[in-house]
Amino acid sequence: MSDDKTIIADPSSIFVQAGQRNAGSLIQYNGANLGKRILLKEMRTSIGRTPEAHLFINEASVSRQHAEIASSGGNYEIEDLGSSNGSFINDVKLAQRVKTKLKDNDMIRLGTILFRFVATDNAESLMTDKIYRMATIDSGTDIFNKKYLLNSLDTEMKAARQNKRAMSIIFFDLDFFRNVNTTLGHPGGDVVLRETCTICKKLIRKADVLGRYGGEEFIIVLPDTDLRVAADLAERLRIALESHVFNIEVDGRVVQHKQTMSLGVSQFENQMQTVESLIESADKKLYESKHNGRNKVTS
Repeated sequence: MSDDKTIIADPSSIFVQAGQRNAGSLIQYNGANLGKRILLKEMRTSIGRTPEAHLFINEASVSRQHAEIASSGGNYEIEDLGSSNGSFINDVKLAQRVKTKLKDNDMIRLGTILFRFVATDNAESLMTDKIYRMATIDSGTDIFNKKYLLNSLDTEMKAARQNKRAMSIIFFDLDFFRNVNTTLGHPGGDVVLRETCTICKKLIRKADVLGRYGGEEFIIVLPDTDLRVAADLAERLRIALESHVFNIEVDGRVVQHKQTMSLGVSQFENQMQTVESLIESADKKLYESKHNGRNKVTS
């Protein structure tokens, strides 16, 4: 389920990498990802509500294949790909299938989602990155924080209900984590948390949202995913963590540590009216995994 696209659901896509300092970017001005900056690092960046798009925007007003931004020699052009609700630059609707040149600070509207185009890095866009990170990223694990996680889950539940499509979540925590902090110290515990999140990020899709719910508890939001597929992913996560060896420095020596997780998987159902109801369903299954000996998946 892993890929290399740059899309909104990936916290690592916020930041500018070496060699990309002159690339253009989009800063989102409304919607679930208010304040997010997306680097236009592809020669052609497809934008739409399909997970296959380079820039995945999970909003009902955005078409599955909405628009494309092409770059050449530092110049950028946008093209509407036949969207239902149109693409606009500075409130002027674009003709479909016609390339239009973008200028620095142009306002782009795709459906109801608004972006500002920034041609090159400047102090303001870099500050946007920093503010966005502070507001949405958990500093201890470098994944999304609880507020962003719950907002994303709410958005996905509404989309699943409206579009009559499947979505699921995986709720997991680390087994006997208090013992980790006791025996390896809190710095060692921090290493286990960070590396666990890295393992998970390698196995999930870019459209999925991994967030820290609290302490050693985590939730993965899985759009367009039924219970069977979600449970299969949960089992792969469980095996990957169980197989991993953590090398942790304690008092000047390296200690090898093995870690397991317990997981609960639930699919969204129409009678679930709140985010809390879906989380509660997955939490009960997580408790069942722990009650039955831990290091298990219950779905």
